[in-house]
Amino acid sequence: MNRKELTPDHSPREAFGARLRSSREARGWTQEELAERLGYSSTHVSAVETGRKPPTLRFSRSADRVFGIAGTVDTFERQFREIQHGSLLEGFPEYVGYEGRAAEIRLYEVGVIPGLLQTPEYASVIVESAVKRGAIAPEQADERLSLVTERQAALVRTPPPLVFVVLDESCLRRPVGGPAVMEAQLESLIEFAELPNTVLHIAPFDMGERRPLSLPITVLTLSDRSLMSYAESSQRGHLERESTSVLPILTAYHQLQAGALSQAATVAMINELRKGTP
Repeated sequence: MNRKELTPDHSPREAFGARLRSSREARGWTQEELAERLGYSSTHVSAVETGRKPPTLRFSRSADRVFGIAGTVDTFERQFREIQHGSLLEGFPEYVGYEGRAAEIRLYEVGVIPGLLQTPEYASVIVESAVKRGAIAPEQADERLSLVTERQAALVRTPPPLVFVVLDESCLRRPVGGPAVMEAQLESLIEFAELPNTVLHIAPFDMGERRPLSLPITVLTLSDRSLMSYAESSQRGHLERESTSVLPILTAYHQLQAGALSQAATVAMINELRKGTP
């Protein structure tokens, strides 16, 4: 039987596989026996152990359960997140942790529907485009899509956060993935606007110079009412916690909301665009 020797220091993925193998062998289990406990095929387990296939969140949590380490400090889920975050912009993983616990989320986006509001089809087109450009590896695509799903699930937790979203009109008019993808995405935005814990505005092009924000920004209000903002450059994400820096951004966001279309007018604009979508 051929046995691939792993080099845990070579990559986080190989470190995960090596740990999975050693944990399995310490219990005297074959790959088939571990696969049965995990609910996966032995082929899948072999691929993860040898680093040919990246682990998923579900796989990692199953491993924690099977090996009895769920809820501890050094879990397989922690290792999975290190692998996952390796393809993300520096600073973004930390932001996602706060986002999932925020009491209020205020979001402004330009040019593209933000991840929290993307349909699976829209998100897939964005990720596939990144793969084609060589920005991410193919195996990282599934993890990015999983992260989108994970972030969206936090919006329907109990109690759910209040979510205020202002989209630049360019987000609606930039075609992504063809008419069918855009039609479904526009319909999803209307459904988002109808939720009891959400508010959706469009900042129309004719706001012109009255638009106080020109770059995407997010402001989080945590359960203790502390504030933080998040913004990205081409190289990294920046999380700001100092109130002297965040409050002016919050003020600009309120000014943006005041000048944007009402939610009723926003929904009307989206419906007009849908009528023009074949």
